[in-house]
Amino acid sequence: MKAAILEKYASDSRELIVRDIPIPSVADDEVLVKVMAAAVNPLDNMIVRGEVKLIVAYQVPLVMGNELSGIVEKVGNGVKDFQKGDRVYARMPLDKIGAFAEYAAVRASALAKIPDYLSFEEAASVPLTALTAWQAYELMQVEKGKTIFISGGTGSVGAMAIPIAKSLGLTVITNGSAENEERVLKLGADRFIDYRRENYADILTDVDYVLDTLGDKELENEFRILKDGGSLVSLRGMPNGDFAKRMGLPLFKRLAFGIVGKRYDKLAAKRNQKYHFIFVHEDGEGLKKISAIFAEKQVQTSVDGVFSLDDVNKAMKKVASGRSRGKTIIKVYWQDKNMGGSA
Repeated sequence: MKAAILEKYASDSRELIVRDIPIPSVADDEVLVKVMAAAVNPLDNMIVRGEVKLIVAYQVPLVMGNELSGIVEKVGNGVKDFQKGDRVYARMPLDKIGAFAEYAAVRASALAKIPDYLSFEEAASVPLTALTAWQAYELMQVEKGKTIFISGGTGSVGAMAIPIAKSLGLTVITNGSAENEERVLKLGADRFIDYRRENYADILTDVDYVLDTLGDKELENEFRILKDGGSLVSLRGMPNGDFAKRMGLPLFKRLAFGIVGKRYDKLAAKRNQKYHFIFVHEDGEGLKKISAIFAEKQVQTSVDGVFSLDDVNKAMKKVASGRSRGKTIIKVYWQDKNMGGSA
């Protein structure tokens, strides 16, 4: 099969190599998925640059890719919930990624069935960002009727985080550029702030929860609008000791992350707030719940560009540019969403 492989880490950009490798074998708890589509994320470029080594130390050469959609080709002896022909999607397990390939062996516990209304390309855009939002809300222990501010909610994370937040009964406020206002309000946001006209930090107070997608430059402002005792989850800040403990990292990494995340812990402690850093992990059960929400609400995904596997490096560069208005997709097999068979 063809696969896109990282042969060596590089702090600057490094192109993946597309070459033939054996189709992976399937363990008892795994499913062999014929990959129809895979999404490209900023995380993929971070892995190439070696920026996540302290969290997950991937060995190279490495088949790249963190989320996929496809068709079940074969199931392991211990798998009961899936059968050949099922349409499935997943955030790949942290310790075994490999979505940029024609086939992937995926633990069944990471998989869920795709809602019928989604194409493979649309489905591939869901798992990583939707699970990011889901796991953030679990960390914050969100309660119905309370308010969340999603910073920069016009991107791919916001497209998933907003409808999931609404399904959980939250009032949603977000900000971004005016040209995205109508689209974001259709997703379910209750209030949109045009960042060119108003600074959210000057007009919001006592927000119950914050989902940070912007990182260090905005975290002080986000803590300022958060109520006393409120919770903030960051996708772009620094890991802290709590994150390292939650991930089960060894002691030396817990100590290291405790040091680098100390500034944010101090900011939170001033008003009895909670700071969490998140690195989304595989979660088939969570994805099943997300699938149910999507099926009920008919949530529309946003695909910004589609590339072939041979053009994976063009897709990676597009994502690295930061100018995407939705998910960038690698379409591995070109066929109808409801059909099996060959490319």
